[in-house]
Amino acid sequence: MYAPDCTMNRRTMLVASGIGCAGLAFGRPRLSSAADPPQQSTAKSTILFFLCGGASHIDMWDMKPDAPDDYRGAFRPIGTSAPGLRLCEHLPLLAQQAHHLALVNSIGATVNTNDHHAGYYYNLTGHVPDPTFLSQGNNRTPYPDDWPFMGSVVAARRQPHPELPSAITLPHKPSKAPYTRPGQFAARLGVEHDPLYVQGSLEEPLKFRAPALALEGDTTPNRLVARRELLATIDTAHREFNQVAGSRVWHRHQERALSLLLSASTTKAFDVASEPEAVRERYGQTVNGMSLLLARRLAEAGVPFITVFWKENEKIADKCKSAGGWDTHGNNFACLKEHLLPEFDRGFSALIEDLAQRGLLGQTLVLVTSEMGRKPKIGDPRSSGKTGAGRDHWTHCLTDVLAGGGVRGGQIYGASDARAEYPADKPLTPADITKTVYHAMGIENLEATDHQGRPYNLLAEGRSLVELF
Repeated sequence: MYAPDCTMNRRTMLVASGIGCAGLAFGRPRLSSAADPPQQSTAKSTILFFLCGGASHIDMWDMKPDAPDDYRGAFRPIGTSAPGLRLCEHLPLLAQQAHHLALVNSIGATVNTNDHHAGYYYNLTGHVPDPTFLSQGNNRTPYPDDWPFMGSVVAARRQPHPELPSAITLPHKPSKAPYTRPGQFAARLGVEHDPLYVQGSLEEPLKFRAPALALEGDTTPNRLVARRELLATIDTAHREFNQVAGSRVWHRHQERALSLLLSASTTKAFDVASEPEAVRERYGQTVNGMSLLLARRLAEAGVPFITVFWKENEKIADKCKSAGGWDTHGNNFACLKEHLLPEFDRGFSALIEDLAQRGLLGQTLVLVTSEMGRKPKIGDPRSSGKTGAGRDHWTHCLTDVLAGGGVRGGQIYGASDARAEYPADKPLTPADITKTVYHAMGIENLEATDHQGRPYNLLAEGRSLVELF
């Protein structure tokens, strides 16, 4: 997508879908490792649930019932299992799990475009988007020297999983090419730390696949091993002539792909259909519900970082003046009440409940975020203004939700102003949230070295919100 062409014949080598050629020619940074002191971590895994499109903070988490009618909207808050913590009336199942949740209501994530690309980048990396996001807009593709996705940093710093990738993203890669969202890749850390992308579909929610994690045609595991031995002989001769960083990285890709293809546990981990019917029904048998169930299975299997990007339903795109997700430019309240909130409430409450009942919540950090909130004042010019009942983009304030991984549940951190427009108390940025994820995962040393041996900090801004734990 953003690197020199380094295509190989598929019948020579199958490479896992999350492994590309990006950055092979850019130079390999090195993470400090051998000299790092051991870290004491609470969480073994993080599940990031990203609500693609920009979820309305004022209609879900940070409701303002005393604000004027053209701000507060049609929904009302309800009590929950946590005293003093209120949620939207259309999140009744999650309200029963609120004693596990920490709401962070004071995140100011303003970006110069007030739009999706930059919002993704800021909230996925913790870094303020550079001026190219403003000059290029939606044509700003991911760059090899971007700051890395938080999941890639975790994958690079934690011990690798013995059989599965250390970072897995499902059920899709946002957004449709060529408008792929920046911020979801390892970038300057090196493509070897990119997530493995696993695909799901609206039509067959029980089926997940990593496109290259399948042996096709007449390829059997035995034949693949034989080809591996032949490739090893060729690679040895090749490396004698070409001892460059790029070839070493490519060799690691080969090893990773082969280990995935030959591992029986790989297929088992992705088999959500093997879960009892009652469990699947509790999550809701939609692609987003089953993605959360798969995320639980992967956390249970010890994968350090799992990302679930909400998959849009194009059937509601016209109704919501959106791509079918949380970008509710029109009919905000109907789209939330009839489609988005019921599916979210069922799936996310099931994830929290399931992790808690299995004794996994303490070792699994869960984070819900989005690229932005929605404009508190109702009425988007793109959908007939106030009569269209939409909410426009609003990167100036949003709520993040954390649970598990040592975070104390039943708490609210920070506050927005009376109309949920801007942070008012304990203002934060996405850098603080990203640093908090690293802290929960036991990653405190963020020093790295670039391909020229120069040290730099992966995220100098922000601080860990240790008071949440």
